[in-house]
Amino acid sequence: MNTESTPALLVLEDGSVWRGRGFGDTTTKTGEVVFCTAMTGYEEALTDPSYQGQILVLTATQIGNTGITTEDGESAHPQVAGFVVREATPLVSNCRAKTELPTWLAQSGIPAMEGLDTRALVRRLRESGAMRGAISNDPAQTPESLLAAARAAPDMSGANLAESAGPEAPHRPSEDLGGWWDGARDMPKDRVRAKDHPYRVVALDCGAKRTIYKHLVDRGCEVHALPANSSPSEIRALEPEGLFVSNGPGDPAAVDQAIDTLREVAGEVPTFGICLGHQLLSLALGAQTTKMKFGHRGANQPVHAAGRDRIEITSQNHGFCVEAASLEAAGCSITHRHVNDGTVAGFRHDSQPIFAVQYHPEASPGPHDSAYLFDDFVAQMADVRG
Repeated sequence: MNTESTPALLVLEDGSVWRGRGFGDTTTKTGEVVFCTAMTGYEEALTDPSYQGQILVLTATQIGNTGITTEDGESAHPQVAGFVVREATPLVSNCRAKTELPTWLAQSGIPAMEGLDTRALVRRLRESGAMRGAISNDPAQTPESLLAAARAAPDMSGANLAESAGPEAPHRPSEDLGGWWDGARDMPKDRVRAKDHPYRVVALDCGAKRTIYKHLVDRGCEVHALPANSSPSEIRALEPEGLFVSNGPGDPAAVDQAIDTLREVAGEVPTFGICLGHQLLSLALGAQTTKMKFGHRGANQPVHAAGRDRIEITSQNHGFCVEAASLEAAGCSITHRHVNDGTVAGFRHDSQPIFAVQYHPEASPGPHDSAYLFDDFVAQMADVRG
């Protein structure tokens, strides 16, 4: 990028020091250092609330050439604690771009660095697991001071981030897909829509991505998004025809209020969960979750959909997973598994209208193999309505 950039440091809690060139903001930030294997979609990744509290490393070698459009973001601002890439390109080639990546990160208070061996860094994270780290473009910081900061940073295990990532007050998402879905080559054309009478859906918002709501609205849902700590009475007062539980950051087992609420209301109406929502529903039903070594993050994650007997390429972003045996003991059937490691990627309750997936079927960014899940949710509500 800019050869005059200030030196930057990333220090992991294991004591390893990674040097590069800084861009973005000059502050010092700590967080869990994780990597994402997506080749495109850095704006969507940076604004995904599920990355809150994390320093994101991208494996793609050159980042920034499409700039920042702002309208492609999954939230109003960057959610990551820090950003690490091999090369941040100085050129923006995109007629839709509103600004450049470095400028946007600087305005948002996000430190970033380039020029380090990200391949070696990712190998370290794969072998040792995701670790706490500290990143800084501040020349006053030293490897020793950043190591102390990294080791003092809160661990992701036990962190309830969903309540801060989600909204403070109820809101009504109303934006749909804007017509681009109909002309896209890989989109199903037979999706279910509500025409004259929208389906009222209450969303427990733990840090939902915008495009998830766009898919629901596009299918004719009237979405009422509530904070993650909402009570059963607040949900029931809206008389929903469907209940949706969103993605979000942090340790699912720490989101006590949402789990208690779902234990009471999940299944009263058709219930659909995505990512953190998948984990929260599992915990509410009596299953258990565990922290993964380095998680699944990328837009190229293969999942076996048993009911459809096919492999779907999915977009994923999570560091925790549900233990299969505990889920089956809770009266659920596993519907999807991650091909690479066999972890649970989806389930359906055997007797209640509850289903969920560990990945992001809206795939922003990523392939749209799994968008039919939104149709399944709408179809369940249609069946109940009759």
